[in-house]
Amino acid sequence: MQREMKAIIMDRFGPSSVLEYRSVPIELPSPDEVVVEVGAVSVNRTLDISVRNNGDGRAVKLPHVLGVGPSGVIVELGASVRGHELGERVAVLATRCGQCNACLLGRRCERQFHPGVERWGGYAEYITVPSWTCRQIPDDLAFATATVMLRHDPTAHHLLETVAGVSPGERVLVLGAAGGLGSGAIEVALRLGATVIAGAGADERVAAAIALGAGAGINYRSEDLARRVMELTDGRGVDVLVENIGEPSLWSAAFACVAREGRVVTAGAHGGGTVPLDVRRLYQYRISIHGSNGRTDDDIDWVLTQHQIRPFSPLIGAIMPLAQARLAHDLVERNAITGKVVLDPHLHLATPTI
Repeated sequence: MQREMKAIIMDRFGPSSVLEYRSVPIELPSPDEVVVEVGAVSVNRTLDISVRNNGDGRAVKLPHVLGVGPSGVIVELGASVRGHELGERVAVLATRCGQCNACLLGRRCERQFHPGVERWGGYAEYITVPSWTCRQIPDDLAFATATVMLRHDPTAHHLLETVAGVSPGERVLVLGAAGGLGSGAIEVALRLGATVIAGAGADERVAAAIALGAGAGINYRSEDLARRVMELTDGRGVDVLVENIGEPSLWSAAFACVAREGRVVTAGAHGGGTVPLDVRRLYQYRISIHGSNGRTDDDIDWVLTQHQIRPFSPLIGAIMPLAQARLAHDLVERNAITGKVVLDPHLHLATPTI
């Protein structure tokens, strides 16, 4: 008889009320798959909330289980799996097919694969995935930390070092600085030797970014972003702008902060994504703009190595029981919590841990 698990199921797209906590069969692994007992999974705006709302234009088949990038313990191995073992602690990493030439060479995957989008994800007690999506994590790395860190920090490293080529002593402006990618970008930029200015939309979020090590912080909802950046940089501007919001009014102010021969790296569009571009400034200042939403195995290696040298401190605002997924989505949509919201299938509380 096939075993069952508790999971958050959505039978239709819509508001958070479509998320239902109920029992479903655990998917049996094919020969090259593993079953992971989920220890933690984060709530993400695009690949969870936007997918829940309307599918986000992705290949989602209903009924569906959300949840990209969970971490946990391997509890079952397919007959052909090699390189993994029972009891191994792993993170399930999205957007790696493991089979294309780029994956085999350790570069960015040529194909998109997201457990939690194209197949059932980690909003469940167990997840069944191809073995090549699993990356071993250290025994002393908490699942919640692993989930948030490996969801965002490798992408931040790819943006800042591989794409932008940040050098020691350069100035980096990070927007959405208290979000998952933004806070990761702060920690990565500091380890690359940069000076960080953090921009966020609320005073408590600015304070959280400064606590991570940012040299200065700006509330871009209540302050003139460009004017404050120019004050902080003696009128020069920043060498690198990390922009993951894509809000029209904010983009214009942020773009005005970029110094001559500066670089803009962007990997997000929570604010809409269609923005005005000052082309005159673009060519007169010789600014380059790069979009990138991926990372390579080398980026993951760098993050895990750096974490062993000096642990990262990803911003986690709440760890909540899986059964409270509706509430978790509501909190994220309302920006009610600073830091990531994480779901824990083993946590059984009436209220979130904040």
